[in-house]
Amino acid sequence: AMLGTTMVVASANSLNNYIERESDKHMVRTATRPLPTGRLAPWIALVYGIVLAAVSLPWLYTAATPLSAILALIAFLVYVLVYTPMKRKSWLSVMVGGIAGAMPPLIGWTAASGTLEAGGIALFAVLFLWQVPHSLAIAMYRKDEFAKAGLKVLPNEAGDAHTRLQIMIYVVCLVAVTLSMVMLDLGGPITLAGASGLGAVFLYKSWQGIRHQGGAVWARNLFLYSLVYLSGLFMFMALDHVL
Repeated sequence: AMLGTTMVVASANSLNNYIERESDKHMVRTATRPLPTGRLAPWIALVYGIVLAAVSLPWLYTAATPLSAILALIAFLVYVLVYTPMKRKSWLSVMVGGIAGAMPPLIGWTAASGTLEAGGIALFAVLFLWQVPHSLAIAMYRKDEFAKAGLKVLPNEAGDAHTRLQIMIYVVCLVAVTLSMVMLDLGGPITLAGASGLGAVFLYKSWQGIRHQGGAVWARNLFLYSLVYLSGLFMFMALDHVL
């Protein structure tokens, strides 16, 4: 399941890089990728992505479970055929991309259990809700680059103030869902304590952005903390099941 999921993600990312190879030239964070710099021919990325998908989806179906393969296929199609082109039309692509990005833990859950259950859906919700403030923060920090590349992001469409409010709303929802995971036996005392501490910092940083009208520096710091938050949360969950 881990191998198949990794290959599906790699396939989707490869095809995303192929489709966005021209717009990637206009953003600092993507300009050094293999396709914009010419280090790799576009057709190689295209073929590589297709081959990975052709191998990984049947692999998940036979080596894991049919349901995990179906979920992986949905995530793949949403990411490549909906999310990627939608980035040029609406900032709501963040929500669509969040669906694909939140699918791996649900794929893993169904690979182990064979069924959709509350625990797997909760993990999906955590990843989905986390991705929104994570993505909006980098959109604020890099909004000029996104505009130059022709990609729609909320800060350029509705302004920074509305973006900060959206970040706060989703962080509140995220913290609430993470704390509820204990009731689903996805964690115990360590998860509860860790999620509470990490969530409190996330809420504080989000509130500081609204209170002080945080700009690019605040957004960058929030983006970096979001990485610490997610890594820390899963670390605490793992410790709860090991100790």
